[in-house]
Amino acid sequence: MPGQHGPRRARIAFSDSAAKQLENITSEAEIHALDRALVVISVAPEAGEPIPGGTAGPQLRQYSDEVESVRVLYFVTALRTVVVVAYIEV
Repeated sequence: MPGQHGPRRARIAFSDSAAKQLENITSEAEIHALDRALVVISVAPEAGEPIPGGTAGPQLRQYSDEVESVRVLYFVTALRTVVVVAYIEV
């Protein structure tokens, strides 16, 4: 009998600048809010809105959660297995 697993999650990776932003987050509430946003993006990378721009390179997307006051800019790799976070605003 096959296992009953949920949707496969994309792995989250951080650009150097996003990793530095992450290091500066110290509030438990901000960490919790960001964690919730990253879970949404890892389960459904298309959840964010595309940001208009050039066609070169991957499509930059923006996920905003107004309740948690979080904004994440990211792009998804070609195989949709990795989400690279470029910018974090909490």
